Amino acid sequence: MSHLTFAEATVVGLIQGVTELFPVSSLGHNVLIPALVGGSWARDLNVSKPESPYLAFIVGLHVATALAMIIYFWRDWLRIITGFLTSLRDRRVATADQRLAWLIILATIPVGIAGLALEHLFRVVFSKPVPTALFLAANGVVLLVGEYRRRRGGAARGEQDGAEDESREVGTEQAIAADQRLATMGIGKAVLIGASQIFALLPGISRDGIVTVTGMFRGISRQDAVRFSFLLSAPVILAAGALKIPDLTGPLGAGIGGQILAGSLLSFVGAYLSVRFLTRYFAKARSLIPFGVYCLAAGLISVAYLLLR
Repeated sequence: MSHLTFAEATVVGLIQGVTELFPVSSLGHNVLIPALVGGSWARDLNVSKPESPYLAFIVGLHVATALAMIIYFWRDWLRIITGFLTSLRDRRVATADQRLAWLIILATIPVGIAGLALEHLFRVVFSKPVPTALFLAANGVVLLVGEYRRRRGGAARGEQDGAEDESREVGTEQAIAADQRLATMGIGKAVLIGASQIFALLPGISRDGIVTVTGMFRGISRQDAVRFSFLLSAPVILAAGALKIPDLTGPLGAGIGGQILAGSLLSFVGAYLSVRFLTRYFAKARSLIPFGVYCLAAGLISVAYLLLR
């Protein structure tokens, strides 16, 4: 019978926390790393295997990741939630925070429905090492194409990522300004961008990456698209984890409570440090190219290794 060791829990927990926020697909890494290591790791950490304790472990990691994001953006979430509550109280949508709150809710609905209907099918059918590696390579292509299109569009309009972008600092005023810009999106655009998260049900496709690129394709700046992806990620990840909490307290979580706690703690730390780094990284007009190159190379190398070993 498969189990989950502390070594597996700590390594996967840290990788989960980091890769959930980087546009490189946490689920893709959770599938590929055990397969590439092989041996007991491939048996213990098989996400597509029915009744695997790894599923309960993944639930704990996702909840920890979402909590890290909520804590990091707590001021922003306080504004947004207050906007939502005052909107309900006043029965109107008048302020930027009220509008952004409703846009986040509406943009989350498509992936919520798709997740409930398709998560099991996608996990069982597609969460195999070779398809996952191919999807990871495809994720790299998406990021590279998105960056290429952004640069071509900027050149056509005579825009540059100049010194003004490079000098931006991450702070409350910048966050409020970004949210005010996001709040001007039409409902259709917000829902379309949010619906792109459905592709992230495929292992290897990054939720933050696909949302960022879709936002850029719809005319949003890269910095604001990244921020919107972070704001959309927290409720989706937290809801997905909450729906599977019974797995943690049921038979799947029996005997691995310590491993879940250790992995979740590292996932929390990794996610918090990652979102802190990425917020500053993209605030300085940095590129998606390094992430695209990594995904493309890692995916193709993994395919070759898995097929030829």
